[in-house]
Amino acid sequence: MNTQELVEVVLPGTVEPKGLQVRQGTVPTAGPGQVVIRMEATGVSFAEQQMRRGRYYDQPPFPFVPGYDLVGTVLATGEGVSPGLAGTRVAALVKVGGWASHVLVDAADVVPVPDGIGAAEAETLVLNGITAWQMLHRKARVRAGHTVVVYGANGGVGSVLVQLARAAGARVIGTASERHHDALRESGVEPVDYRAPDVAARVRALAPRGVDAVFDHVGGPGIVDSWRLLAPGGTLVSYGSAATRDAQGSKQLPVLKLLGRVWLWNALPNRRSAYFYNVWAGRALSKNRFRTRLHTDLTQVFAALGRGEVTARIAAELPLAQIADAVRLAESGTIAGKVVLKP
Repeated sequence: MNTQELVEVVLPGTVEPKGLQVRQGTVPTAGPGQVVIRMEATGVSFAEQQMRRGRYYDQPPFPFVPGYDLVGTVLATGEGVSPGLAGTRVAALVKVGGWASHVLVDAADVVPVPDGIGAAEAETLVLNGITAWQMLHRKARVRAGHTVVVYGANGGVGSVLVQLARAAGARVIGTASERHHDALRESGVEPVDYRAPDVAARVRALAPRGVDAVFDHVGGPGIVDSWRLLAPGGTLVSYGSAATRDAQGSKQLPVLKLLGRVWLWNALPNRRSAYFYNVWAGRALSKNRFRTRLHTDLTQVFAALGRGEVTARIAAELPLAQIADAVRLAESGTIAGKVVLKP
């Protein structure tokens, strides 16, 4: 790839994967406090799948370049940034813009990737790792002896969650299709078929006294069952609304409904708590605190990878030019881990 030529994927509107557009342009120039990252790996997360449908609740107006996170090497630094940062492999959480060969990022938002971790490995743990770590340790505060339920235990976030929870000494019950059950058992997870007529009843059979935490990315009406699974003192962490991915109407409404339920449950006189987690929560109020937590938590995730507590789950690696194939694969429901895009 020519390092002086920008290649990026544009989402022009609510299109099928084949409607994504690959275009070329000029590599951006780093302004004050910024760096230009030469992308080595980005990925397809559930957020981009929702954006393609126009269903992500705070996505920018079309057209735009998707790509929630990336890993790459700092190509150039702007005024006020240490020139020594050039040549360093870093990770960045950007929400949009990552599906490009070169990405402009505030230098304060990049996190160094430790030596010995490949770009594709690190990419699987940026958005997914931050999400899993913060939900597990900052929201639910899971510790040894706890029992937790992870919906979508074979997915991008779910696969990291179950590994981190097991490393913390927790018992893990995970939902997934039957074809993933053997792999989950090998990871120490007790699997439940998510297609079963009554998933909640099957979980209750495994944990009749309730569970200490439920991590639910499905949302929709089923979120009530997740709440009822909690034991006294338990925590529900809702972090998505996959059940409404293909729904029509307002894209904000499913999130507002979840927020409403969370507020109501926390207002009730009970010994349980609920959160609606979003990785960007709090950034508008305290950017410095957000950045500090991002650096701290992603560093912890990379350290867990180095200790062997977490394995990078790469479902496939495809070039950016094959974005349509990558999106179709990510949305197929047949994979475990994350689809990684390379230049």
